[in-house]
Amino acid sequence: MTRIPAATFSAGILAVLGWCHSSVLAQDGTLLDRTPVTFTHEQQAELGQAGVPLEHVEISTITYLSDGLKVKGYLAVPRDGNQHPAVIFNRGGNREFGALTDIRAARVLGRIAGWGYAVVGSQYRGNGGGEGREEFGGAEVNDILHLIPLLESLPRADASRIGMVGWSRGGLMTYLALTRTDRIRAAVIGAGVTDSFDSVARRPELEQHVYAELVPDWAEQREAALEARSPILWPEKLHKGTPILLLHGGADWRVHPTQALRMAAALYEAKHPFRFVFFEGGDHGLSEHRDEVNRLRKDWLDFYVRDGNRWPSLEPHGR
Repeated sequence: MTRIPAATFSAGILAVLGWCHSSVLAQDGTLLDRTPVTFTHEQQAELGQAGVPLEHVEISTITYLSDGLKVKGYLAVPRDGNQHPAVIFNRGGNREFGALTDIRAARVLGRIAGWGYAVVGSQYRGNGGGEGREEFGGAEVNDILHLIPLLESLPRADASRIGMVGWSRGGLMTYLALTRTDRIRAAVIGAGVTDSFDSVARRPELEQHVYAELVPDWAEQREAALEARSPILWPEKLHKGTPILLLHGGADWRVHPTQALRMAAALYEAKHPFRFVFFEGGDHGLSEHRDEVNRLRKDWLDFYVRDGNRWPSLEPHGR
């Protein structure tokens, strides 16, 4: 029998024990890496003109654990060192289309951080160099939910006050997340996907190049997968303690405006607290109404997330 040198044996045992120890400690939501983003003078000037207060906000790339996968994202926090309420931002698009970049993260997350929030957003698994593969509203919903323990680990984030913001596919992700957590004080959904049956009927290329390519077992599970990605069919599953601000444009060709109209009706029937603002002639990103959209988002987050106000009675009342 070959004898193993004592030093080698001890090192091997320690390596195994170290691996086991780190595996136990590395829970989902663990922040593995945080690297501040630096911007050129030209980028700083561009972002300053766009109203992003970089002198008061720090933007970082992050890597964190979700279902054991190393997932990429961004974090934006005020530089004042104080603790602030938090916001989870859910990006739109799929794969690299719509992915967060340094500039996009500064424009979106950085702006909200400038309002006094610690803001975190996921690229979703498989994107931006992260591990795994997204499913366009499937298992990567966990990548959003695992941002909650990540926020709990940040001294400058008050995880007892969390809001959520999602746009387009990010709106769908927000609806899905709200079926699985009661931790979100309020949500803002812009141009959100609410009816995947309608989406693929109006835009067949979405089925061919997005749903069929990303959703597992698409051919066998098509109907069930579309239903699972159609919040309009299950508004009663949304946590009723989370009021929703719906924003949509009447000239949106990516997500048909009737999806928002019908979702508002479904929320009303389910007695879910919400406010709906329909922008006449607004495009998918409501680009012509950016200032008003930012004001509405900030007011909603401040009222329900920062200040903890409750919504009024939903029952018919008054004279």
